[in-house]
Amino acid sequence: MKVTVYSTTTCPYCVMLKKWLDDKGVEYQEYTVDTNPYAAQMMAMQSGGERGVPFSTVEHDDGTISKILGFDREKFSQALAH
Repeated sequence: MKVTVYSTTTCPYCVMLKKWLDDKGVEYQEYTVDTNPYAAQMMAMQSGGERGVPFSTVEHDDGTISKILGFDREKFSQALAH
């Protein structure tokens, strides 16, 4: 499983999401979209043009990808248990 988090430097929900993932021992790759134009472009492609953060993807071992907008604990729990 591979978790990717797209965030900004000023987003409190991004901070909460990363702390939640850290507390659960989930490794993730973070891209800061307000300081990295390439990351912003990648997020836009993954999200279908959505600009809200945090935006995350969970790539499962079976090749499926869960896309999660915002810090939705329930959706993350389901995606991580997949």
